[in-house]
Amino acid sequence: MSARSDDTGPVRPGELGRPRRGSMVRVIVSTTSGPVTAPAAPSGTARTESALPTAADVDAAAGRLRGIATVTPLEPCDRLSADTGARVFLKREDLQRVRSYKLRGAYNLMVQLTETERAAGIVAASAGNHAQGVAFACRMLGVRGRIYVPTTTPRQKRDRIAFHGGDLVQVISVGSTFDAAAAAAAEDVARTGATIVPPFDDPRTAAGQGTIAAEILDQLDTAPDVVVVPVGGGGCAAGIATYLAERSPHTRVVAAEPAGAASLTAALVAGGPVTLDEIDPFVDGAAVRRIGALPYAVLSARETEVVQIDEGAICTAMLDLYQSEGVIAEPAGALSVAALAAITVPADATVVCLVSGGNNDVSRYGEILERSLVHRGLKHYFLVDFPQEPGALRTFLDSVLGPDDDITLFEYVKRNNRETGAALVGVELGVAGALSELLERMEASPMHVEHLEPGTPAYRYLT
Repeated sequence: MSARSDDTGPVRPGELGRPRRGSMVRVIVSTTSGPVTAPAAPSGTARTESALPTAADVDAAAGRLRGIATVTPLEPCDRLSADTGARVFLKREDLQRVRSYKLRGAYNLMVQLTETERAAGIVAASAGNHAQGVAFACRMLGVRGRIYVPTTTPRQKRDRIAFHGGDLVQVISVGSTFDAAAAAAAEDVARTGATIVPPFDDPRTAAGQGTIAAEILDQLDTAPDVVVVPVGGGGCAAGIATYLAERSPHTRVVAAEPAGAASLTAALVAGGPVTLDEIDPFVDGAAVRRIGALPYAVLSARETEVVQIDEGAICTAMLDLYQSEGVIAEPAGALSVAALAAITVPADATVVCLVSGGNNDVSRYGEILERSLVHRGLKHYFLVDFPQEPGALRTFLDSVLGPDDDITLFEYVKRNNRETGAALVGVELGVAGALSELLERMEASPMHVEHLEPGTPAYRYLT
């Protein structure tokens, strides 16, 4: 196997280590051809068949999902088409019955369970969307289940899980990451003998997600040149890549993952799945510390292009989708759109971006806007040592701030018997290029000013 990163030149397995936070890395991995089998499933996961899923499995899944899953729209996006020079379409899985594609894989797996497996009850672990798909399938099939979710799962998702599952499903919050929830689910299975429903590491799950690709080929007037998909555990990317490899082999599949949880990149570089020491859980639908063994086997068996997208860029894509197209995407749902800026798209190419889900808690939009502004270079924080005298703030406003700059945060406590007092000041610039001029004016002022750099403890506290 060979791997390369456009940022660093040739990269060999094990050489890159953990991907750099916030970078946009393009990794292409190719392997020798030949039959590929799924690796052994880790303890506590559902059984997998010896062979990886095929296009025929996807077609069979489409039959099982008929009347259950919605055939979601494939909509042209004029804005992104103008930006790229390509014909860009959005595959709107945010309009699926549970507002994400996860229903497809969950139902396709559960409908194939034996009566004995159903009677034992099911157990699942999820960051939220798979849980909704499982809960919906439990209600459709009359199966009882326990679903483990991280404590960081947005309330909106937890409420929807309870709604879809009704009295048949118990929602249990445990740990701060998907991996912690998955460990709790595995312990439950070992203790009770229940049937696990994995979110990505099963050929039946991947085949269900692959029905998205079958719909895309049916809906377009020509085969797509590029399909961009988000990747967390990898089941959706594996299912789509499997189908397109057989039914539209010239189509280029790009997997986009959050820079703060780049488990696929790490696996491709290392030559197998590895567990990341820590991840940024912000993109909750794709924040997985370890890529699935089966998805890795699928994606590493073909030429696979992977891009890492900064969480701030994802936030900007979310806001643009909402303000321009009226699309309410969750962070993982906007990954593919954010990735367009990181890949080369030929003029007049037909490109499909998968909007994978729209389960976003409205209370998160403050943080989303903040991260977007920081990513675009518009939001900055400073510690300013003000003279404790009348008019000091007015001097700062008149001599330091530019005409289009705005103060978004000001925290100051006057101290008696001191000549100066520190204030925490947040500034939103009118244009990103104005930062250097602002810093020059601060340097020329009589006040001592410290620019808080992203990544420092004080900065992380603020954002």
